[in-house]
Amino acid sequence: MKEKLVQLFYQLFQNQPIVAFAPGRINLIGEHTDYQEGFVFPAAVAQGIYVAIAKNDLNHCRLYSFDFEEEFTFPLDSIFPKKGHWANYVMGMLSQFKQAGISLQSFDMVIGGTIPVGAGLSSSAALSIGIGTAISSLFNYQVSKNSLVRYAQKSEHLFAGVNCGIMDPYASTFGAKGKALLLDCRSNSHEEIQVDLGNYSLILVNSKVKHSLADTAYNKRREACEDSVRLLQAHFPNIKTLRDLNTTDLGMIETILPAQFFPKAKHIITENHRVHLAAKALQEQDLIEFGQLLNQSHQSLSEDYEVSCAELDELAATAQSMDFVLGSRMMGGGFGGCTLNLVHREGLEEFKKVIQENYESTFFIIPEFIEVTLSEGASLLNS
Repeated sequence: MKEKLVQLFYQLFQNQPIVAFAPGRINLIGEHTDYQEGFVFPAAVAQGIYVAIAKNDLNHCRLYSFDFEEEFTFPLDSIFPKKGHWANYVMGMLSQFKQAGISLQSFDMVIGGTIPVGAGLSSSAALSIGIGTAISSLFNYQVSKNSLVRYAQKSEHLFAGVNCGIMDPYASTFGAKGKALLLDCRSNSHEEIQVDLGNYSLILVNSKVKHSLADTAYNKRREACEDSVRLLQAHFPNIKTLRDLNTTDLGMIETILPAQFFPKAKHIITENHRVHLAAKALQEQDLIEFGQLLNQSHQSLSEDYEVSCAELDELAATAQSMDFVLGSRMMGGGFGGCTLNLVHREGLEEFKKVIQENYESTFFIIPEFIEVTLSEGASLLNS
């Protein structure tokens, strides 16, 4: 992809660019905990977004998307969101730089990616971080990694209209090869955890579905968590979010919360606990325990938090029934997207065969398989 972008850049702009790369991410465990200031466990992956960039002497920026095969030009003194357009990610990052007091200069840019569409690998965060890395490197803006993460998050809120959390841009920025990030979503700080999977591999299975109730359900789950906190503060006055409660509190919590709220609170509390157990299991290279935690996470997301769907449940159940699969769970917001599976390498082909045959015969959809390795965060690539 890098070579393609450099060649295309020269054809379009007759100039040699520098190239930045920002990875997508997976989340090993810790789903829907971020908006309760909880813990998540993401890792950067090898698939990502490439951004080629060079200065120009114009007062406007010229962009080209390799994936959309589309050009876009805008003047530096007129940066406004364009509804639903991929160029919002460029203009959004520039807007954040400008708000930080940086004097903007014009450039040419070509963008291309290797992240499968709709797989839940967070291409939008990788796009924002890749753009920010490219621009700040070209003009030597000296922007810290933490600032870049904040700018990417704000850019998505204001220009793309997506109310995303901190995890995706954080993982794309701070990712480390062979490691996952135990990320505290209250302090926005992390601990690197070595991930040695031995003879096992992480493989995503893309369900190829996205159900329309995802956004509505997401908002309802957030509201249920916030309402639960308000009700629980009378009994636990020191809590700010569900993150501040322990699994040992669940018995009392069940007596306080209405029946429709308790399972949602239970998921957040137990999932935060599972994140720490998973980090400990990986540190001790206990892959059996780690796999069991993945299975427990799926069950909680499906039965307590109710953000799974028939397709994801079928994929997880089929995977969990195989002897050479240690764990499987839905990954991401839910109602579609991928399952994350821990599969013995010798069983990978059998895994793909059984999953595809079963899924296709049940839902008449051919799933997509994506093998992932834990990789470095965003960087400027060597020429």
